[in-house]
Amino acid sequence: MAEVRAVVARAKGEPVEVTTIIVPDPGPGEAVVKVQTCGVCHTDLHYREGGINDEFPFLLGHEAAGVVESVGEGVTDIEPGDFVVLNWRAVCGACRACKRGRPWYCFNTHNAKQKMTLADGTELSPALGIGAFAEKTLVHSGQCTKVDPSARAAAVGLLGCGVMAGIGAAINTGNVGRGDSVAVIGCGGVGSGAVAGARLAGAAKIIAVDVDPRKLQWAQGFGATHSINAREVDDVVEAIKAVTDDFGADVVIDAVGRPETWKQAFYARDLAGTVVLVGVPTPDMTLEMPLIDFFSRGGSLKSSWYGDCLPSRDFPMLVDLYQQGRLDLDAFVTEEIPLDGVEDAFHKMHTGDVLRSVVVF
Repeated sequence: MAEVRAVVARAKGEPVEVTTIIVPDPGPGEAVVKVQTCGVCHTDLHYREGGINDEFPFLLGHEAAGVVESVGEGVTDIEPGDFVVLNWRAVCGACRACKRGRPWYCFNTHNAKQKMTLADGTELSPALGIGAFAEKTLVHSGQCTKVDPSARAAAVGLLGCGVMAGIGAAINTGNVGRGDSVAVIGCGGVGSGAVAGARLAGAAKIIAVDVDPRKLQWAQGFGATHSINAREVDDVVEAIKAVTDDFGADVVIDAVGRPETWKQAFYARDLAGTVVLVGVPTPDMTLEMPLIDFFSRGGSLKSSWYGDCLPSRDFPMLVDLYQQGRLDLDAFVTEEIPLDGVEDAFHKMHTGDVLRSVVVF
C-alpha cells in the first residue's frame, strides 16, 4: 500500500484538487505503475462536469506512460521495470468480439478489481479505469503495453487516448489507402491525430476543416495538404468538394461529434465513400435526415471507438514510427505542467490554446 498525491474531482463542476490517495498493493492480474507523464484529455473534463456518470469522486487522468513498479499473482506479460503506455482496452479474450477474432472491439475489457481510495477510505472511480493524474496508479496488467523505453514519455503516453483515437480513426476505422482523399472536420488533438494517420496511410489529399486558424496551422504541420476555415466559407461541403474535383472525399472524419458536423461529413464524401465519427456527441443530440440519402449515396457510416485500436499491436508500431522520425508525437505536446496545473489546463483547453498539456512527475 502507498500514499501518493493525485488529482481528484469531488463534485460536478467543482475545481479539481490535489490530495492524498491510497494505492493498494497489486492483487491477482493487477499492476502498480509509477506514472511519469499523463496528458490532459477532454474526457477528463467530461468526468469533472458529470458528463460520463455521477460516480464521484473521480481520480482523473488516463493518457499516461510510466514504469511498472510491482505486479500481482499470475502476471507474466509484464514485470517490474518495464516502460509502458497505459490503455483502456485490456482485451478479455473471451467475449463474443474476441472470439470472432476482433479484439479491438472487446466488449468486456479488464480493469483492476481493487479500489484506490481517499485517505479516509472513500472509494475512487478512476477515469476510464486508469486514474493516472497520480504519482502511482493501480491497473489491470492488460492495461499496460510495453514500448521502447528510450522513447519520450510525454509524447508516447498520448497514445493512451486522444492521439490513438485520431490515428486509428483514419487507419483502422476509415481504412484510408494510398492515393485517397481525406477530410478531417475538427482539428484538435483527435483531429490532428486523424490527419497524421491519413498521412501515414499515404493519402494524396488531406483536407483540414476547423474554425480556429491555429488548429488549421497545427493540422498542416501533421500533414494536411489543404485547409478550410469554416467561418470563412459559405458552405463547408462545397469547399471540400472544390478540393476533390467536385466529387467529395473518399473518407471524411468527424472529430467534433455534433449533428451539423456529421451532416457535413455525410454530404462531403464521394459516392460510396466513408464517414467516420470519432468525436463524442452528448446524449441529447439528435439527427433527422432523408432516408433516401442514405440509400442513394451508398458507402459506409462508421463510429470509431478508441480508433478501433489493439494496443498490443498498435502502440509499439506507432512508437517505432515516432522513434524513426516518421510520426511527430512531440508536436502534440504543447506544454509540460506540474500536477497542480490540471485545472488551469482545463481552462486552456476551452480557449483552444493547447493541443495537449501533459503532467510530468
